[in-house]
Amino acid sequence: MIVTGGQRNDGAMLTQVLAEIHVPRIGIGRPRTRPDAVIADRAYATGVIRSELRRRRIKAVIPDKRDQAAARKRRGRRGGRPPGLDADAYKGRNVVERFFALAKQWRGIATRFDKLAITYRAGVTLCAVLNWTRLLGDTP
Repeated sequence: MIVTGGQRNDGAMLTQVLAEIHVPRIGIGRPRTRPDAVIADRAYATGVIRSELRRRRIKAVIPDKRDQAAARKRRGRRGGRPPGLDADAYKGRNVVERFFALAKQWRGIATRFDKLAITYRAGVTLCAVLNWTRLLGDTP
C-alpha cells in the first residue's frame, strides 16, 4: 500500500507498487515478486501502463477504452489488434471494489482527516486487517 498526494495519478505509482510486491511461498524459497496478472478498470488502459506490464511479463487484465477501440476501428487494418481481455479474471475485480466500499465506511479514510501520510496509511492497514479477520473468522 502506497499513500500518494491528493491529486496524484494512480498510474504514476504503478512501478513503485509492483516493486513492493512480495508474495511468500508455501514452504521454502524466496517470495515471489511478480504477480501473474494485474486486474484494473478502463482508466488504467494507457499505453504506458500496458507497456510496463508487458516489459515485466505480467498479464494485463484491463478492458480497452471505448474511444481507443473506436479509433482503432476507424484506422482499419492500420489500427492494430485489440488487446486481449480475460473476462473470467476481470470478474474478480469486484473483490477490490468491495474492499474500497468497506474502507470508505471508515470516516477518517473516506474523508482523509489525517494530515500525516503515516497516520492515514496506518488507518487503511488497520481497516484492511480488521475486515480480513472478520471475513476469515468463521473459517477452520
